[in-house]
Amino acid sequence: MRKRVVITYPLPPERLGALANLCDLDVLEGSQPLLQSLSSEQLASCNGLICLLTDSIDRALVDNMPNLQFVSSVSVGVDHIDVEAMTARNIPVGHTPGVLVDATADTAFALLLAAARRVAEGDRYIREGNWGRKTRWSPDFFLGKDVSGGTLGIIGLGAIGQAVARRAAGFGMSVLGWTPSGRKVPGVDSVSLEELLLRSDFVSVHLALAKETRNLLDAAKIATMKPGAVLVNTARGGIVDESALVAALNSGHLYAAGLDVFEREPIAMDDPLLRHPRVVAVPHIGSATTLTRAKMVDLAIGNAAAVLQGQPMPHCVNPGVYTTQ
Repeated sequence: MRKRVVITYPLPPERLGALANLCDLDVLEGSQPLLQSLSSEQLASCNGLICLLTDSIDRALVDNMPNLQFVSSVSVGVDHIDVEAMTARNIPVGHTPGVLVDATADTAFALLLAAARRVAEGDRYIREGNWGRKTRWSPDFFLGKDVSGGTLGIIGLGAIGQAVARRAAGFGMSVLGWTPSGRKVPGVDSVSLEELLLRSDFVSVHLALAKETRNLLDAAKIATMKPGAVLVNTARGGIVDESALVAALNSGHLYAAGLDVFEREPIAMDDPLLRHPRVVAVPHIGSATTLTRAKMVDLAIGNAAAVLQGQPMPHCVNPGVYTTQ
C-alpha cells in the first residue's frame, strides 16, 4: 500500500513531482489547525507530514496520528514542533538549514540600515505629503544614526550570525559576539552578553527560540543596552520582551528597532510597536527570496523522500531516533 503524506500548504506543483511518485499526497488549502482541518480518517492514514513554521505540531496532534512516520518542516527553526514528543515516538523531524543564510543576513542588515537611517519613516513622510518647499533640506533634517564605524553586537554566532558579521566588516564596523555555545569566530570579539549589550551601537539577534532563549532580552537586559542603540531581530519574536522593547523606545533609551519577527504573528494592528515611528516592521520575510524559498521547499521534500525510500533524513534535528530503531 502506498504511503500517504499530508502537506499543510499548496507548494509549487512542479516541485512535488518526484514526491508524488513515491506516495499519495493530501494538500491542504486552509489555515485551520491540523486537528480541525483533517478528518479522523486522514489523521489515521497519515504516514508523513510536510509543514510550515505556522503549523503547530504538538503532542495532541501526534497522539491522533498513530501511523505518522516523519515530519518535515519548510523552516530552519522547529520551535513550532514538539520535538520531544516526536522523538519519544521515534519520528524523525526534518528542517531546512543552510540555504537561507545569506537571504536572512541580508534582511537583518537591511533592517539595521533602515532603522538607523529612518528609511521607512522618510518614506511615510513623503507619501503623507509632508515634504514641502520649507522642509526640502536643512542641516538638521531627518538626521539618522551612523552605521559605518559603529559597533555591532551579534547575539548568536551560527551561520546567519557569521554572515551578518561579514557584512558588518564591509561597513568598517567593530563586531562583538555572544553565543550560548561559546563559539569563536574570526573577526568577531567574543564577549559576555552583558558586555555586548553595554558596548553595542547595534544589536542583531540570531538565536533559535528555546526554553533557554525565550525572553532572553527582557526588561533588565534591554535596560543595560547602550543608550541610543538599535535592536534588530530576524530570529524569533519570543526572544525579545516586546513590552520592554516598547518601553525602551518610548523613553528614548533605544533609538530604533528593526523587526522581522514577533511574539504573535501576524502582529495585531493595535500593537504599540506599530505605533512607534522608529520601528521598522516587516512580515517575517527574512528568507523570502524566490531562490531561497525554492531551495527550502526542495530540502523539505528531500527529507520526506528519503524516509519514504527507507533512508535517513539528510537534514534531521533529532538524528538519535535512528539509533533507537
